[in-house]
Amino acid sequence: MAKTTASDAQALIRSLRSAYASTPTNLKIIDLYVVFAVLTAIIQVAYMGIVGSFPFNSFLSGVLSCVGTAVLAVCLRIQVNKDNKEFKDLPPERAFADFVLCNLVLHLVIMNFLG
Repeated sequence: MAKTTASDAQALIRSLRSAYASTPTNLKIIDLYVVFAVLTAIIQVAYMGIVGSFPFNSFLSGVLSCVGTAVLAVCLRIQVNKDNKEFKDLPPERAFADFVLCNLVLHLVIMNFLG
């Protein structure tokens, strides 16, 4: 049982690597941006756990900014992906413009929340 589980896990990892190797470069860059945003949020949570949460509004706005940016980047990745048939007629420039506009609105709200 343990050998089949290990071999299944290795086969899954191999298939995921081969599938990700064929991913276009622009989608890999967006994936890297999402990972960076999520890691930044995790670092902020760890910092708050170590130091404390005196300016709680600042902590909350920082984490929400990172998470919101990651969500918007995932939406951008979905829209830019050529294999996605739902957004086939949407040009990548329009998707990026939507991403930038939504990020602007998100960060204006975050700045307003800071006080």
